[in-house]
Amino acid sequence: MRGQPQHEGERPALAGGVRQVAGPEHPAGAEPARGTVRLLLDRTVGPYFAAKVLASMGIWIHNVVAAIVVYQVSGSALLVGAVSIAQFTPQVFLAPWMGAVADRGDRCGQVVAGRLGTAAGSGALAVWIAVIGLEGPRGAAAVIAAALVVGIGFAVSGPAMHALEPALARPSELPVVITIATSPFTVARAAGPALGALLLVIAGPAVAFGVASSCQLAFAFVVWRLRLRSVVRPESSDGSVLAGVRYLRRDAAVALLLIGVTGVGFGVDPVITLSPPLAAGYGAGAELVAAMASAFGAGAAVTVFLLGPVRRRFSQSRIGSAGLGVLAASMAAVAASPTSALAVAFLFVGGMGMMGAITSLTTQIQQRVPEELRGRVMALWSVCFVGSRPLAAAINGAIADLWSPEAALVVLAALLAAAAILARPSRIARAALSPLHTWRP
Repeated sequence: MRGQPQHEGERPALAGGVRQVAGPEHPAGAEPARGTVRLLLDRTVGPYFAAKVLASMGIWIHNVVAAIVVYQVSGSALLVGAVSIAQFTPQVFLAPWMGAVADRGDRCGQVVAGRLGTAAGSGALAVWIAVIGLEGPRGAAAVIAAALVVGIGFAVSGPAMHALEPALARPSELPVVITIATSPFTVARAAGPALGALLLVIAGPAVAFGVASSCQLAFAFVVWRLRLRSVVRPESSDGSVLAGVRYLRRDAAVALLLIGVTGVGFGVDPVITLSPPLAAGYGAGAELVAAMASAFGAGAAVTVFLLGPVRRRFSQSRIGSAGLGVLAASMAAVAASPTSALAVAFLFVGGMGMMGAITSLTTQIQQRVPEELRGRVMALWSVCFVGSRPLAAAINGAIADLWSPEAALVVLAALLAAAAILARPSRIARAALSPLHTWRP
């Protein structure tokens, strides 16, 4: 009923009459906050993290294999960018509505529905390739169409997934939980691209896309069985999609943080869009494409375990701005690298900067937003981080085709430097002191 608070841990009846109940309450201050290792051993956080890593590896398998096969059949970086455009455009148009749905309904059920759609996109492409094949323009079109289906699934599940993650553990553990929840996609970069390239070479694209689909099905099952901490979710008088946008007008700090998130979204695109032409420039192929993506992911994976000590010495806002600066510098360095080995090394550093930036920026956002708006604000996060990829892919692909992938990296480095300046600590601090920072329904 309207006016009655909702509890995140309370789930409607599921198929087969199964009803999930909330996990035990963990009031803030009742117990000391746990660190990364202890949370990874938690019976809720641990399985969720493992399943999300598996799903993220499936995403990377799909993305890398799609980029390679489209480049093989077309020879165009712009068409490789079209795969990203098709996959991430739904984030721009669907995510805000899905955020409003997540604030009103069953967040876990929404994640399951979205990931089943993503699995259907990869699985249908696997069947297409096995039955019809993957040759010429028709093959490229099939990959792009599958990317659109996958993207719709992400748009449905993304806002709900990010909105439920604070309920995985105690409120005092939010920074560590956000680090853990953010890391699977980047950690999977260390193995997913290499596994995708290996599956492509050994078993072919149909098997690779089939594996990607299975990974999404596994994640959907774990989320379906998830037990969450009970969270009071009061209903506001404004249940509209635009309530999240209006909140940004009242909280300038979150608006600046989302600009930084957009910068990170631009910064991760070259690993997919530009790695095939960069590898071709070094006289290499799929193996170097996978090595570049894996190096970026390995840098992010290492940073997961470094962020704890770093957070004890520096503020979240300083880490976020510095991470964007490191990412900018690494992209410029890749553009100037005379050898593929140096390019891979600089991408490792770029992964470190990216992980520090996105974890810090996301933690600050999650700490500020009210629970009743979390889905809609995190939908805007999805638009900024994932939905920015179509624009990034179009810009990077067009510049790479017209001039060179190195020129695209230089332009990207300048954009990232601008985002780092806008998200610098002094600006965030001034915005946080705004008298309009508190949302009022």
